[in-house]
Amino acid sequence: MAQAKLNSEFIATVSGDVTVFNYDGETREYLSSSVEYLPVGVGIPAYSSTDAPGENKEGFAIFRTADFTAWEYVADHRGETVYSTETGESVIVSLPGDYPEGTTTLAPSTPYDTWNGSEWVTDTNAQHAADVEAAGQQKAALLTEAQETIGFWQTELQLGIISDQDKASLVVWMKYIKAVRAVDTPKAPDIIWPDKPE
Repeated sequence: MAQAKLNSEFIATVSGDVTVFNYDGETREYLSSSVEYLPVGVGIPAYSSTDAPGENKEGFAIFRTADFTAWEYVADHRGETVYSTETGESVIVSLPGDYPEGTTTLAPSTPYDTWNGSEWVTDTNAQHAADVEAAGQQKAALLTEAQETIGFWQTELQLGIISDQDKASLVVWMKYIKAVRAVDTPKAPDIIWPDKPE
């Protein structure tokens, strides 16, 4: 088929085929190329150009410039995970261009990390306070469980009807309770919890 001839307004002065390069009408991102037949007096389709974009480049997308006169490469991080420098929460990049403001590609290593402008720094005071609180909760839970375990035996002991085997178990559990109570929770996370009786 004959090639179309176009004037400066991209309207066919001679009918024929022309290869056009299509882009998104809103974002101007390159989409595809197609061959169009243009009769005399008909222009190229909307949101297309006759100049070819460059080759695909890793990490970039191709866009029509804002004045629609050329193609340009724009950084493309869509689908990548970045982290908010305010909260440390992960964010999936959904738009082309540079990384979103207030994000970094570096992942925080703990929930207590704060961004110092170039790297994550762990807030050891906040981390220690959280460890101490968690240890306190674990200590309370272990003591509650132990008290529930020995409650029946204590009643039997007070009534004088406890068996020798249950009395021995009660002694073992009381030693365990004493050891749990002795745990120094401010030393968290460097705590060795006593072994629970079988």
